[in-house]
Amino acid sequence: MKKSILFLAIIISGNASAQKLNEAYIQQAADKVESKCISWRRDLHQNPELGNREFRTAKIVADHLRSLGMIVQENVAHTGVVGILKGGKPGPVIALRADMDGLPVTERTPVAFASKQKSEYNGQEVGVMHACGHDTHVAILMSVAEILAAVKNDIAGTIKFVFQPAEEGPPQGEEGGAPLMVKEGVLDNPKVDVMFGLHINAQTPVGQIKYREQGMMAASDWFSIKIKGKQTHGAQPWNGIDPVVIGAQIIQGLQTIVSRQTELTKNAVVISTTVFNGGVRENIIPEEALLKGTIRTLDTAMQADIWKRIERTAKNIAEASGATAEVSITPMTLVTYNDPKLTAQMLPSLNKATGNNVIRMDAVMGAEDYAFFAEKIPALYFYLGGMTPGQDPKKVAPHHTPDFFVDEAGLKTGIKAFAYLVMDYMNAGKR
Repeated sequence: MKKSILFLAIIISGNASAQKLNEAYIQQAADKVESKCISWRRDLHQNPELGNREFRTAKIVADHLRSLGMIVQENVAHTGVVGILKGGKPGPVIALRADMDGLPVTERTPVAFASKQKSEYNGQEVGVMHACGHDTHVAILMSVAEILAAVKNDIAGTIKFVFQPAEEGPPQGEEGGAPLMVKEGVLDNPKVDVMFGLHINAQTPVGQIKYREQGMMAASDWFSIKIKGKQTHGAQPWNGIDPVVIGAQIIQGLQTIVSRQTELTKNAVVISTTVFNGGVRENIIPEEALLKGTIRTLDTAMQADIWKRIERTAKNIAEASGATAEVSITPMTLVTYNDPKLTAQMLPSLNKATGNNVIRMDAVMGAEDYAFFAEKIPALYFYLGGMTPGQDPKKVAPHHTPDFFVDEAGLKTGIKAFAYLVMDYMNAGKR
């Protein structure tokens, strides 16, 4: 009896290892893992963590990858995890990426698994929420890891599963995110040939994928303008130099850079002043005021020109009133660039995953630090539908808000998309 059971186990094991990575397998495996993917996603959603603090998330990911027999690297760029799956045949090295961090947002959705977590962000107590869908990205990539690990012997090449921390930016005074992962060599040992990434999108219907070759998302820079005037009594403004009024003039001046000085027919530009601090009391004109904001560009030459114009505008407006302005600009992310050749090559894979529901989109002014991977190697990044079909995309809650919502029916499309991209890219190398 024991010999029969052992013989049966060997047969089952042999059949599993002989399973082929093909369309039928991906379809069946995606159907099978979907419920587990949703369960992972709900757990992660209920327990979000901020950038560089994704300790629980990283442990869940590392334990799962290790259970699949992968080589697992932990503490990459603080809390990142990398799983390496070596196939049974020679071939390219493909990286798949998912970001893991939540946002300092207090959740307001009615779902049973809504986050009640709180944390500290830049010295303030905040609610924490997966208000951009990174929980879905992690769950999708964990699912893809399970699907591909089961056919390891039929994989021609190596797959790197890159779980990245701090996509939304590291805490003040820390390094993090994709730039630190690149710095620490995540694209090396073994050297990655291509990389694929996705982002759930609350304004795109479930089952649909959106993409754009070349520049898909904007470069993001942050600016800070410190205005130094002369403090005086609020009843006697002529005895001082009012940095608050000057700050208001600078804000207006920055908008004329966009509306009157930029060739917008070439590419879009956004300058948004989002912070205006100055003063502590109603009857005191302060000595200083501080402006902060973001710059979004899709062209590197225009980006450099905008930087110069912001500095010139702020300093000249301040000087005209007898004040001074100190301007600093910090580059945050690059343009998210999809390699045109790779994009064209992999479109059939995305169409298979969606049943030919792939849309070429316009560029957007949002930013993604995935750009730092795409700067180094050919890469493709795309939007995955997370909106319940029939809804108006203009009325659903946008990303980074308390009411942000994802329809989990869209996760399986993401699983299939990653799996088809891997399979088809590896098969292309065999020709």
